[in-house]
Amino acid sequence: MSKLDKDQVIEKFTEAYKSAHGKTPTVEAKGGWYSIDGGKNVRLSALEEMTNDLASSGSNTKTAKKKPSKSDNKAATKTKTSKNPKGKSSFSVKDYWQEKIIAQNPGSKLPR
Repeated sequence: MSKLDKDQVIEKFTEAYKSAHGKTPTVEAKGGWYSIDGGKNVRLSALEEMTNDLASSGSNTKTAKKKPSKSDNKAATKTKTSKNPKGKSSFSVKDYWQEKIIAQNPGSKLPR
């Protein structure tokens, strides 16, 4: 695993974000975590992956802005219908741990 230089990674991310979205992001650093535009906190390695994604999709978004294709519209409608209408997931952490405890130790009692 290579060492990442935070200044270089943030600079590259800022450039890729600006080219993809047309505005400069606000990057807040707290204890090794980075928050982009007040969103979810990510580590430096995730920030580098986001840079690569933005750089690779940056050319795609520029062409999509000029002329949207039918395949883009179909993909957008598929993602809208795949989400749960209420916006909630059916996954429950409590149920997950109950199933895990029972699977590891059959006959054990569940925590309260």
